[in-house]
Amino acid sequence: MSIDLPGKIIPVTRREMLARSSTGFGLMALAGLLGSGVSPGLGAAVVTPKPQPRVRNVIFCFMSGGVSHVDSFDPKPRLKLDHGKPMPVPVKPTMFNANGNIMASPWEFKNRGQCGMPVSDLFPHIGACADDLAVVRSMTSIANEHAQANYFIHTGFSQAGYPSAGAWMTYGLGSENENVPGFVVVAGGGCPLGGIGIYGNGFLPAVNQASLIDPGQTEPLINITPREPVSRQRKRLRFVEQIDRDHLQRIGGIDQVESAIRNYETAFRMQTAVPELMDIAGETEVTKRLYGLESPVKETAAYGLQCLLARRLVERGVRFVELTCLPRPADSGQTGNPWDQHGGLKTGHTEMAQQVDQPIAGLLRDLKSRGLLDETLVIWAGEFGRTPFAQGSDGRDHNPFGFSIWMAGGGIKGGTIHGATDELGYHAVENVTTVYDLWATVLHLLGVDHTELTYRFGGRDFRLTDVHGHVIREILA
Repeated sequence: MSIDLPGKIIPVTRREMLARSSTGFGLMALAGLLGSGVSPGLGAAVVTPKPQPRVRNVIFCFMSGGVSHVDSFDPKPRLKLDHGKPMPVPVKPTMFNANGNIMASPWEFKNRGQCGMPVSDLFPHIGACADDLAVVRSMTSIANEHAQANYFIHTGFSQAGYPSAGAWMTYGLGSENENVPGFVVVAGGGCPLGGIGIYGNGFLPAVNQASLIDPGQTEPLINITPREPVSRQRKRLRFVEQIDRDHLQRIGGIDQVESAIRNYETAFRMQTAVPELMDIAGETEVTKRLYGLESPVKETAAYGLQCLLARRLVERGVRFVELTCLPRPADSGQTGNPWDQHGGLKTGHTEMAQQVDQPIAGLLRDLKSRGLLDETLVIWAGEFGRTPFAQGSDGRDHNPFGFSIWMAGGGIKGGTIHGATDELGYHAVENVTTVYDLWATVLHLLGVDHTELTYRFGGRDFRLTDVHGHVIREILA
């Protein structure tokens, strides 16, 4: 890239051009995506104004391990009718290929809410919020293994190295609060299989990666407690910033240096913002009970605290918040994928539902009572579903061919069911949807055309939805 001046051409980096044209790459992307007359790329352009965003923030309740859709939001009477019989259709390879016969659900389904949405007894509290939910029963994945599927649902690619959804959204839209990052993972449950990379920035600027907060630790964010007087720290940061800016001026824009400057400043302000965020003493006892913080089940109380912190984060303008599931009480080796019951489905799913059911329902009700649900999108999803046939005698294997997720909040048509799996719950057969469609819909609700949110890397324009994706308009209000 270069700038033409009379008699000579001066080469400049892309970042130098962005800095000279505006106040940096983030504002350029924001201006274009919101239709202010500047495109996401270089230079000014006339663009079609975007509609007013339906939502401002996203909360992603990720059910790592894979919740069984046929035991939660997708009832299949034929499983009960044909329990113990061989599958009448060909069975594709599974994770362990220890495939048994058809297995009926251990739970009964009831019609919930005024809409009459069937939800199993696993989720009585979430079921009571059925009129706010849009359940997609026809979600699919391209991956059948946890780490690959976790990367796929978070980044749109099944390999490491690509930006997470939260990173894309903060890259395009930023945060509304300069004192906290725009992408926060409440990591009380640790990382799902695949590791920290599923929350990474990939090739996007480093400022867009997630910040992890663990409410179960004495220091919820590492090194958040000042180790020296604030006045001395401020002087030190100003000195470091001046050195970094002198370095930038000599060598040109380098993302790592630019991001370091911004991260130092954000970290300085977070020393005050994070302790205030974590202090829930001002919350009423009614609110704490709503989230299950008084529960004798420590996992319920811990996940309830995550949900309460999610509400406090979106109140403070954090763009994208992800919550993590805690290990089951017995730990049983399921630290990164606690919903993964290849055996003991009834026990495992019961324990996990007890952990998340009341807190998530409390989150929905609390957001709604405060008028925040109109501007917040809540997503509930695992990386895949589970098979309608047994693994061993009482488990289910992975099933990426058709499973259920749900969304609630601003712009969502509550009490809606979209798509369907076959009569066994094995394959999506009606209005088949993909992870690309999920994120295209989320970005649409945020006021962003998913095809325009791109970043050039390695000679190609990448985006969260790759070269795919359609907005699921049937679930929009």
